[in-house]
Amino acid sequence: MAGHEQHYIMPRADFDKPVKILIVVSPYYKDIADNMVAGAVAEIEAAGGTFEIVEVPGALEIPTAIGIADRQSNFDGYVALGCVIRGETTHYDTVCNDSSRAIQLLGLQGLCIGNGILTVENRKQAEVRADPADQNKGGGAAAAALHLVALTRKWGAQTKGVGFKAPTEAIQLAGSDSGSTTA
Repeated sequence: MAGHEQHYIMPRADFDKPVKILIVVSPYYKDIADNMVAGAVAEIEAAGGTFEIVEVPGALEIPTAIGIADRQSNFDGYVALGCVIRGETTHYDTVCNDSSRAIQLLGLQGLCIGNGILTVENRKQAEVRADPADQNKGGGAAAAALHLVALTRKWGAQTKGVGFKAPTEAIQLAGSDSGSTTA
């Protein structure tokens, strides 16, 4: 079991224009979820962002809600919050793997998502990871989403849809600021 090792924490993302984040939370373990939401809200507000919060029944519904929000709203990024505690059946593995995989697939489509769905063996582990005075993975997930929004803005506006880019759309290349930045 890991102790309290020191980990590098990136400086807070900085924004020239406002950022709007959707926090999607499953309050299945309400006290754990509430602590993580508090951490996410604090991080978003510290970065000067605004947010909305929606609740869904469980961790499996979080990626679906994010996908719906992306198609029907105007959020810059998303924070996925929930807690899955191992039980006596294999349902734990299904929920952990499928929710994580769905969030990753949405991210690979260009969505800026911070994944704060805890997958733990017991309630004590969840309490430590949600503690506002300690690890608070809700704040960490919000910070991740904000960093991805900043990266997206650095490299140009996201485009929606599937297929080719119109000839009038320049494609910005990753890399340093010296030399050509479009393809």
